[in-house]
Amino acid sequence: MGHREDLLAGAKRCLYDKGYMRTTARDIVAASGTNLGSIGYHYGSKDALMQQALLESIEGWGEELSAALFAAGSAESAPLDRFEAIWTRVIDLMESHRMMWAANFEIIANLDQLPEIRRVLAEAQDEGRSGLVSIFLGVPEEGNEHLTRTVGALCQALLMGVVSQWMFDPDNAPTGRDLAEGMRTLMAAKPVG
Repeated sequence: MGHREDLLAGAKRCLYDKGYMRTTARDIVAASGTNLGSIGYHYGSKDALMQQALLESIEGWGEELSAALFAAGSAESAPLDRFEAIWTRVIDLMESHRMMWAANFEIIANLDQLPEIRRVLAEAQDEGRSGLVSIFLGVPEEGNEHLTRTVGALCQALLMGVVSQWMFDPDNAPTGRDLAEGMRTLMAAKPVG
């Protein structure tokens, strides 16, 4: 690996070990075995490097999630069975990415201080929603703006909610079966009143 790759790997380690806000350029240099000057040379600034580390971490999780979820949800399954299988797999993957999620929650809590990160994450939001539509419905990611806005937004809201519950109390967070049963109940509910 060259300095550029070493810096990125070191920044990812720092992101997970220290968090986004507490990581200094010196921390990255220590974790990467490089020097301070190489941060500016390769990335322009520590903030640009940390932003790249964050985005690559999120993309890596997304790619791993996509692969696992396509394998989990058989197209021949009933929709709620597929829904349960997919959410069970999402929850299974959370432990291996706990530090990435912790870093994301830290960033969410500090978005007012990170306008560039806010902008980048806002731009990536539709891509994430589109990917979730593709996973859950098995449709191509392109050309499905309505599904992205509706189904993708619902899946993204569920994802963030499940992740936060899991981060707070993994032993009592919902399972894929809980989510599917909740969906069944909601869909069969008769209005009260």
